[in-house]
Amino acid sequence: MSTKKREKKEEISCPVEYAVTLLSGKWKLRILHALIKESPKRFKVLEREITGITPTMLTSQLRELEEDGLVSREIFPTVPPTVEYSLTEFGQTTIPMMQEIKVWGLRHKERNQISENT
Repeated sequence: MSTKKREKKEEISCPVEYAVTLLSGKWKLRILHALIKESPKRFKVLEREITGITPTMLTSQLRELEEDGLVSREIFPTVPPTVEYSLTEFGQTTIPMMQEIKVWGLRHKERNQISENT
C-alpha cells in the first residue's frame, strides 16, 4: 500500500469512514465473502470464483487486505509455489457484518422486485 493511502487512513477520525475505507473498492467485499464461504483458498481458486477480476487486481487487493490484518497469506515450498489465503482472526470479525450486508441486500433486492411487479 502506498504511503499516501496509509497516511490518509491515519487521518480519518470517524470510525464508519475508516471501516468503509478499509473495505472500499469493487473487489474487497467479494474477496472477503469468498474467504468466509471457504478458507483457506488458493489464488487461482479465488481468481476463478471472483468473476471479472484480473490477476493483478486480485494480487493488489489481497495485499491491501493482508496489510490491514484481515487476510493472511501462506506460501508452501512447492514447484511452482503454492499460495493460500485465509481470514485472520481479526478478519473473522467481519463475518457478522457480511451476514448483515447479505440479509440487507436480499431484502432490498426483494423489495425492488415487488415494486417493479406492482
